Amino acid sequence: MLSIHADTVPPPPPAAFNMAAHVLAHAETQPDKTALAILSASRAARWRYGALAQAIEGIGAGLLAFGLTPGDRLLMRLGNEVEFPLAFLGAIWAGIVPIPASAALTVPEITRIAAETRPAAIVAAPDISLPDPCPCPVIPTLALREMETTPPCAPDLGDPNRPAYIIYTSGTSGKPRGVVHAHRAVWARQMMWRDWYDLRPDDRVLHAGAFNWTYTLGTGLLDPWAIGATALIPAAGTKPPQLPLLMRRHDATLFAAAPGVYRQMLRDAGSLNLPKLRHGLSAGEKLPARLRQAWEEATGRAVHEALGMSECSTYLSGSPSRPAPDGSSGYPQSGRRLAILGPNNQPVARETPGILAIHRDDPGLMIGYLDAPEETEARFAGDWFPTGDTARMAEDGAISYLGRDDDMMNAGGFRVSPLEVEAVLARFPGISEIACAEVEVKADTTVIGAFYTGPEELDTDALTAFASENLASYKCPRLYRQLDSLPRNANGKINRRALSPDG
Repeated sequence: MLSIHADTVPPPPPAAFNMAAHVLAHAETQPDKTALAILSASRAARWRYGALAQAIEGIGAGLLAFGLTPGDRLLMRLGNEVEFPLAFLGAIWAGIVPIPASAALTVPEITRIAAETRPAAIVAAPDISLPDPCPCPVIPTLALREMETTPPCAPDLGDPNRPAYIIYTSGTSGKPRGVVHAHRAVWARQMMWRDWYDLRPDDRVLHAGAFNWTYTLGTGLLDPWAIGATALIPAAGTKPPQLPLLMRRHDATLFAAAPGVYRQMLRDAGSLNLPKLRHGLSAGEKLPARLRQAWEEATGRAVHEALGMSECSTYLSGSPSRPAPDGSSGYPQSGRRLAILGPNNQPVARETPGILAIHRDDPGLMIGYLDAPEETEARFAGDWFPTGDTARMAEDGAISYLGRDDDMMNAGGFRVSPLEVEAVLARFPGISEIACAEVEVKADTTVIGAFYTGPEELDTDALTAFASENLASYKCPRLYRQLDSLPRNANGKINRRALSPDG
């Protein structure tokens, strides 16, 4: 049997569709239900569905009144605050295309993104980097908050295949790339509701991430709101050891986080009493088997993993109705069409390793890379979009993740290209050659390491300061090592997989 899962594609969204309107559909029928609670140890700030819709629709109208028009791009420079999802959905409601970008990006990084995306405006919070020079008007957070009470406008309905938002991801070329997603992307997320979350309207979903992380935005906010559930988000500054108390106090039924958060929660905890929790959700990076076992022993609850990418969100997962077999990441979600491809870009036999690929007709797949139709098409292998993940499909359809087919690094759930980091650090005086890699520093714990050659060992503090001035914090190496030479393969290319923290 071939390694292919060719499920029937689900029904398409309505011909006149708007992502934000879809997410807010329950505001009319349950305006007084809590849509969002921002949790701290002492209090909870709550947003009801009616107020949430008013704020989002008001921001949409306010952006139009500011002078933006449907199809314009809005660069987002907001931190871990509720204005992030409000501005994101408000822009989409009005047909404006938001570009959520990490608050950690440095001035050179966000300047490059602004030059590529050509935004009509920037919405910005204080103390967050802006392009230099700034190419367009800036809307401060205070003005955004004033827009929340603006009389609402009608949603901009249209083709579900038109652009809705742009996110940035690091590519194998080392240059971060804009990924354009359609309004239909939120419709496709319904395939996760049963086959990963087991999401229900009465759920209370606590996501451990910040507002301005796309994992939080999708799993922690958009999906709960689209089904009419309650989203719970910890306030800025909340530490992982505080999360179990918040889950108990606010009756969380689902918990979502990256593996690193699970690890920190369990570090000093023998057991965790989470009476209302049904199960946990993990994504962003591979969940180690030992960490999964430790969580289940400490809580008596399962944790279900999902595998995905910026270009398509998640597409395979374990779930309560079909848990992932030991050693696997789970099964293709209903409605997905996945395959494991061999060197000839054809599906291989089951139990044979290959490259995991998504069919080009998947409704959650991106429209393409920003202003790069030729590069987009070059990524496809016929009808398949290779993910770059090496995987194996079992006879029963379960898929096991075997690692990356390239040298991409994972930093706390963010994929980072070594070429991007190397290009920055190569400018540091005294470095002759440099290679970066994700390296394991202890069991189930990896960091980005930088390995360089040069006439003498360099000051680590100076290297760290230089990196932080030019790279987002999650892209910065956590260790530096001088080597006599960099390891290379038979073709003379740097062998990043041979690099180790011991140098």
